[in-house]
Amino acid sequence: MFKLSDLVVRLGGELLGDGSVEIRRVASLESAGPGDIAFLANPKLRKQLAACQASALILRKDVEDATVAARVIVPDPHLYFARVAQLLNPVPSLVPGIAPTASVRSAVPDSVQIEAGVDIGRDVLIGEGSYIGPGCVIGDGVVLGPGARLHARVTIYHGCRIGRDVIIHAGAVIGADGFGYARERDGSWVKIPQVGRVVVGDDVEIGANTTIDRGALDDTVIEDGVKLDNLIQIAHNVHVGAHSAMAACSGVAGSTRIGKRCMFGGQAGISGHLTITDDVVVSGCTLVSKSITRPGVYTANLPLQTREDWVKNFAHLRHLDAMADRIRALEQQLLQRESSA
Repeated sequence: MFKLSDLVVRLGGELLGDGSVEIRRVASLESAGPGDIAFLANPKLRKQLAACQASALILRKDVEDATVAARVIVPDPHLYFARVAQLLNPVPSLVPGIAPTASVRSAVPDSVQIEAGVDIGRDVLIGEGSYIGPGCVIGDGVVLGPGARLHARVTIYHGCRIGRDVIIHAGAVIGADGFGYARERDGSWVKIPQVGRVVVGDDVEIGANTTIDRGALDDTVIEDGVKLDNLIQIAHNVHVGAHSAMAACSGVAGSTRIGKRCMFGGQAGISGHLTITDDVVVSGCTLVSKSITRPGVYTANLPLQTREDWVKNFAHLRHLDAMADRIRALEQQLLQRESSA
């Protein structure tokens, strides 16, 4: 619990109204009540302020007079709200020690907490203040930076490197073999050993059941500050630039290089061996099938329609080539008539 004035001292902003109100939790405009703090980032929702019961609000300068409630005026209410939420919901403190049912074959700093059923291989380096949740498996030679937090049943294969303050959520698999095979003449497959690693930078968050494959020859690299949602597939030898973010169910095929500060909506698909420059935004359900060389927002999906309309429209698409040929022929005829007139 904080007084509103204490939050402003810690986080900045312009305080208007009663700074002595006590803030216990964050909430939405609709559900907020006494002791709550809410924010308004979208001016279209301004009408909701009149009915909001929050003890305090986080607002932009252009709407500071829309309420008489205690409020903090900041340039970016959503960002400020995130920082308030962190203060009110701190990460649980560690209880250092190794659970009796954990199997640990490497030296571990005294400040590390290792839960039940964990299996840690040989020659593993674990940074100070890390947390290893129940059932995690860490292979031989893994390096885990200080302050890392692995939730239940995370698996990190041998040789991978995880940076400082990384969060990996339950069920994620880091460093499994990439999908690498050569084909025999008879159609059978020969497995190509995947001898690279996964290298994850600092301050990265990896969502539940996300998989990041190790490189075939070189490393798969996730740079500093990257945020990956749940159920994402990153294939072998992919390189994701710093502070990029991907929403759930996105997939990146092998050897693609993604620039810095890129954003991908849910179910975005990126083909292999492409290059995507910095500051690209890809809308949800978009398939990226060629390299992107200029920053910007890219979308390639059809709007929702009934099946009957889709069948009719797709039937037209099948005849586009023939229609184009007919149009070219008509254009030629028109040109000939104009030249002979």
